[in-house]
Amino acid sequence: MAAPATTTTKDLSGTWVMNKTLSDSVDEILSLQGVGWILRKTITSATVTLTAKHITNAEGVEEINIDQTLTGGIKGTTENRVLDWTPREHTDYIFGTVSSKSRRIPLADKASDAFFSTGWTEDVSADGVINTEAVNTAAGWTAEQVWGFSSEKGGERRHTRKVRITKGDKTLEKVLVYDWISQ
Repeated sequence: MAAPATTTTKDLSGTWVMNKTLSDSVDEILSLQGVGWILRKTITSATVTLTAKHITNAEGVEEINIDQTLTGGIKGTTENRVLDWTPREHTDYIFGTVSSKSRRIPLADKASDAFFSTGWTEDVSADGVINTEAVNTAAGWTAEQVWGFSSEKGGERRHTRKVRITKGDKTLEKVLVYDWISQ
């Protein structure tokens, strides 16, 4: 389902479900990140639901806290994104120990990168995008994401994450699309 116009990168609060028809497959990404075959098949077979709370904390900094759930209530990962570009370490059963940082940036900051800068809705140009970077030094990969809203896939405005992951000399670029469920 299309996201309401009132839901923007300034407030991503709500429940989102990955649209597998419009999203690129995540199997190749998970494989590059060193996720084992059984867990990859479980994740790629399941419906992934994100429950997001977008707040401003006591210090006046934006936070986006996301709990992922797989079909049947299986706990996925938790994303706690503080938009201050400060690296924070997190360990979970899927990705291991990862150092990640997040921020809001103007879309123009990605203008020289065709993958990250194209296909966004007008409100993204006005409000900016969410930019994240995660590094797993043990597994040897780096993932950059840019989040916003796009209507490129499916023709309706949907929450979209563009992901570029690099490990050694291999780089993948994938687009993940999420349907709006509720506030």
